[in-house]
Amino acid sequence: MKFSKFLVAATTFFIASSITLPSAQAEVKFGKGVRIGGHDVSGQTYNKKKRGKFYIYKKKPKKAGCYWQKNKDGSRTKICHLKRKTK
Repeated sequence: MKFSKFLVAATTFFIASSITLPSAQAEVKFGKGVRIGGHDVSGQTYNKKKRGKFYIYKKKPKKAGCYWQKNKDGSRTKICHLKRKTK
């Protein structure tokens, strides 16, 4: 009985601590020869203020290409609608 109370308390602490801790922040830099859907994205860096979203389609997308979008928090997102390149 004491072990189950300890297990419940430990689980509750773990869940509470995981909710209150801030999320990890990272910067991602694509190195040489990195491709997404067959498109070259080498040398691009993304972090908290500069983000990227890549949508890959089998057929030609309506809005083909990339554009920058401003977000409410002051960051910018590069949105790319790309057609998958065949080998």
